[in-house]
Amino acid sequence: MDAALPPSSPSPAPRRRLIQGLFLLLFLLHHDFWAWDDRRLVMGFLPVGLFYHALFSVAAGGLWALANRYAWPHALERWANESPAKPAAPAAAAPALHDA
Repeated sequence: MDAALPPSSPSPAPRRRLIQGLFLLLFLLHHDFWAWDDRRLVMGFLPVGLFYHALFSVAAGGLWALANRYAWPHALERWANESPAKPAAPAAAAPALHDA
């Protein structure tokens, strides 16, 4: 494999497929057309639509955590963090911002 090119991604694992499916589900559920005309209040002060989107935000955060845990492209990250074969010429030293 050429070190200058990023590694190709293998076919998605079952966990990646599940995360992709959950993403599509959240994408479809984001448009809560069923609560547009609902004037009920949750806990006496929170409109149903706002409460729904608060729960939706928590679900989206949980999905992002799952994606980071199970679908992160670790091979690509390792490739990006590798040092180059030839070290680059040293840059000119930057002046100090403050004296220690």
